[in-house]
Amino acid sequence: MSLPSLLGVFAHPDDEALLAGGVLAQHAAAGAATAVVTATWSRTSHRAPELADALAALEAGEPRMLGYADARIPDSAPGRARLCDAPIDEVVELLVGHIRAVRPQVVVTHDAYGQLTGHPDHVRTHQATVLAFHAAGLEHLHPDAGAPWQPEALYAATHPASGVGGLRPLLERVGKKILSVPDDHATTTVNVSEWLEQKWAAISAHRSEAAKERPLPGILSRLPAAAREAIIATEHFTLLATRPAHGDVQQLAF
Repeated sequence: MSLPSLLGVFAHPDDEALLAGGVLAQHAAAGAATAVVTATWSRTSHRAPELADALAALEAGEPRMLGYADARIPDSAPGRARLCDAPIDEVVELLVGHIRAVRPQVVVTHDAYGQLTGHPDHVRTHQATVLAFHAAGLEHLHPDAGAPWQPEALYAATHPASGVGGLRPLLERVGKKILSVPDDHATTTVNVSEWLEQKWAAISAHRSEAAKERPLPGILSRLPAAAREAIIATEHFTLLATRPAHGDVQQLAF
């Protein structure tokens, strides 16, 4: 089966594995080029080699880290602004550079809520990626970021209300909120059972998070295998945008 090249743009090391690890592994197995941009944490931090190991498990290339600080952990990138404080145009230009360098057919990022818990870094990454998706194809925007390239589609990893399932009590137990979308907002649901080994290896590679109680890798690592696999075997996405299409339509339509 032929699958499109894929670029994931996520806020933190581990988001790529948790939200789209199965799809990344699926595309790589089909011979499609894959890559991941991570918005926060420094290349010199302990999480950079963990990210490298996770991407190796998913066959998604080397880390591409923007190097901003995590909103809740300022020393995650000493001397750099927190992602949520950085000028949006600055973040967009960096993402445009990666989109133009990778030249993916499909881009995947966070949803508008910032996933289930509404983390501010997830929200900011969503906002910047939506802008970068459109800007990357326009030659007069960010001309120093490379030759224009317009991806075919932009998807948001998301959680429909009916798909939260076993995650809800696990997250509520550690004091996290649940922000799910209406079921009809999830336009694409992928069963990634065939790639669970790679996905779990990628999640487990984030060792510092798996060792803690509240982060999702740690929560999942303490579950029986069957319960964990039931949670991570399905990934949901919302189609947010496609490349401009030409036609002879003479009026706006919906």
